[in-house]
Amino acid sequence: MKIEANRKYIVRSKEAGVFYGYITEKEGSEVTMKDVRCLWHWRGANSLNDLAAYGVKNPDDCKFTNAYKTITILGVCEILPCSDKAIKIIDEVEEWIAE
Repeated sequence: MKIEANRKYIVRSKEAGVFYGYITEKEGSEVTMKDVRCLWHWRGANSLNDLAAYGVKNPDDCKFTNAYKTITILGVCEILPCSDKAIKIIDEVEEWIAE
C-alpha cells in the first residue's frame, strides 16, 4: 500500500485501538502518525470501512480524543484511507473529554 502524505487514514491496531490522522512512517506492522486522534466510540457507521468512506451520521454521539502531535502504533492490522467526505465529518467531531 502506498501511503499518501497529505491523506488522512484510519489505522486499527490489534491491541491499542483505532486512530485517525496522517501517516508519516510505516514499517511492517508499526505505523507512526501525526495530528492523530484516538477514535474510542462512534455512532452512525457500521464498520471502519464505512467510517473511512462516509464518516459518521451521529457526530454528537462520538468519543474522539484530542489530537496528539505524534504517536507510534504497534500491531497495526488495518489501514484505511479516508474519503474527503469522511475527513470533513470526522474533523468536525468535537474533542471528547472524560468527565
